[in-house]
Amino acid sequence: MTELIACLSSGKGTWMEVNSIIRAEEWGKIFLVTNDFGRQNYKPVKEAELIVLDAGDSLSNSIEKIKKALDGKINGLEVALNISSGDGKEHTALLSALMQLGIGFRLVAFSENKIIEL
Repeated sequence: MTELIACLSSGKGTWMEVNSIIRAEEWGKIFLVTNDFGRQNYKPVKEAELIVLDAGDSLSNSIEKIKKALDGKINGLEVALNISSGDGKEHTALLSALMQLGIGFRLVAFSENKIIEL
């Protein structure tokens, strides 16, 4: 089964899209890159591992935190990736971490009541 990695951070209404993606399929594992606000307030709709980033961290520290959290936990050659939520720094850190770990990804979104690949 494919693993899902999604940003779950800032952006009005974006948590609803992430929840829709989570519900729409059976995922091998779910990893959510979030911030302290997300850690405190997000109520998971399925079991998920939170990777909590600190906005004050440098980009390189955020990359290392994501790499450490994902290393050895991805079973396939690629993951489904959603970056509808979050900001540029979080997206950059996540993309960089995936590339440095050699993990391929396909971008996914939720549209018209189904997951679409972008």
